[in-house]
Amino acid sequence: MRGVFVTGTGTEVGKTYAAAMVAHSFAAEGQRVKVFKPALTGLDEPGEPDHAILRRAARSDQSDEEIAPFRYGPPVSPHLAAAMVGEEIEREALLEAAQVAQQGADTFICEGVGGLLTPLSLDYLVRDLIVDLAMPVAIASPPGLGAINHTLLTIEAARSAGLRVTSVIFTPWPEDPGEIELSNRETVAALGATDVATLPWVDPADPDSWPGEWGLLGPPRG
Repeated sequence: MRGVFVTGTGTEVGKTYAAAMVAHSFAAEGQRVKVFKPALTGLDEPGEPDHAILRRAARSDQSDEEIAPFRYGPPVSPHLAAAMVGEEIEREALLEAAQVAQQGADTFICEGVGGLLTPLSLDYLVRDLIVDLAMPVAIASPPGLGAINHTLLTIEAARSAGLRVTSVIFTPWPEDPGEIELSNRETVAALGATDVATLPWVDPADPDSWPGEWGLLGPPRG
C-alpha cells in the first residue's frame, strides 16, 4: 500500500490542506484513498473540522470515528485535551484504529497533530506513532521567515528516529514568491537533502477545483 504521514513544523502550518491535497491527487488517479488523523482537537473552534476536509478530499465514505478516533473540543495539545475529560490516548488503541482506517485502501494518508514531538500521551509522541506505522513522512511548513530553522529541525527529528522524509511542502506558496521564499526553498532542499514541493492557497470547500498535480515537484509518494 502506498501512503505518507503528513506532519508539520508546528500547529497551523498547513498540514490539513497538504494532507488533503495529497489525498485528492491520489483519488483523482482512481485510487481508493483512506485518511486518518490520530487525534483531533479544537472542535469548539469555528470552521470545518480537519477530518471532514480530509474525507471530502479523499472521496472517502469513512465515518468520523474511523478517520479521527480521538476528538476533543478545546484547541490544546491532544494529551491535555484527553486529560481534561478523564481519558488517555493509548498506543494500542491508536494502532488498532489505524489498522481499521486503512482497510480496503490502495493509498493511506495520515495527518498528524501539531508537530513530530507533540505528545499524544506523556509517553507516546506523534513521532512514536509514525515509527510504529512504519510510514514515510512529508513535512508541511510555511515558506516565509523562520522556515529554514523550523523545517530542518523537523527533518532532523524525523531522521533521528529512522524515518524517511519524502519531501517538504511549503504552503501556502504565494503567487509571486519573494526572495525569502525562493531562498528558503533552495536552502531547505540543499541542507535538508530532500525535495521541496510548493502548495498554493486552495479553496478548502471545493476540492473539485484543486489541481490534480500541484506545486514544483508534485505530491509526495510513499
